Amino acid sequence: MKLVAARAERESLSGKFNISNEAKKRKYFMVIGINTAFSSRKRRDSVRSTWMPQGENLKKLEEEKGIIVRFVIGHSVLSHGILDKAIEAEEKTHGDFLRLEHTEGYMKLSAKTKTFFATAVSLWDAEFYIKVDDDVHVNLASLKKALSAHQNKPRVYVGCMKSGPVLARKSVKYHEPEYWKFGEVGNKYFRHATGQFYAISKDLATYILINQDLLHKYANEDVSLGSWFIGLNVEHVDEKRLCCSTSQDCELKAMMGHVCAASFDWKCSGICRSAERMADVHERCGEPQNALWTSNS
Repeated sequence: MKLVAARAERESLSGKFNISNEAKKRKYFMVIGINTAFSSRKRRDSVRSTWMPQGENLKKLEEEKGIIVRFVIGHSVLSHGILDKAIEAEEKTHGDFLRLEHTEGYMKLSAKTKTFFATAVSLWDAEFYIKVDDDVHVNLASLKKALSAHQNKPRVYVGCMKSGPVLARKSVKYHEPEYWKFGEVGNKYFRHATGQFYAISKDLATYILINQDLLHKYANEDVSLGSWFIGLNVEHVDEKRLCCSTSQDCELKAMMGHVCAASFDWKCSGICRSAERMADVHERCGEPQNALWTSNS
């Protein structure tokens, strides 16, 4: 019954988002959802002017390389309010949004993540589905190369794996209200991918789609995602190319020919002042401009 419902949801979403029959039949390599907020216009523009192709090149990326890239955002509390209208106007200009059936809010990131994966796997048949924050720099060719090593694995979860402390105190950032579920105070979370960037294979995205009503949401979305895969036969891949530092790490690696797939600053949980610094990071740490187009894959 759940599979039937999932198929029905796929058909419904495909019609709503005007996905062509050709696109529905096509196999893509990866779908990249850039998590963004209503207040992040400058961040989005910094991404558009650096690592995210625009206009015809965005379409070419989909058709020739099988890579879908979209900014992901839901709706405001006030339906069709000024915030939604601003996004609609931006969408008319750029055509690079995926609007979710989700009400935006910082404490709702776990729900947004779940809705994104369920929506993306319903719309596009891909090898990988990726969530990245809008203050992270990405090198698409390097990312595709990193993920290609895991292309034939059915259930794979790729990211920079960590296991931080469960924060019980209400006054601290990333407080976990359900800290008691993780044992004694001072315990650590189970191993999971850090929230700035992670990728999952199609089987796992489909699992989220089918079971979305049953999946529990913790305070932190990266913890929530990791919890959904506990008990499943999933391969966790700790891929350090997805969490290079923007200080010297990504630049040195680029100079040596080992270009990072994703870069950010740990202290800011993203690139510090990314709207101002994204261009500089792209200049220092970005792959050659034609790297993706000259690759054989």
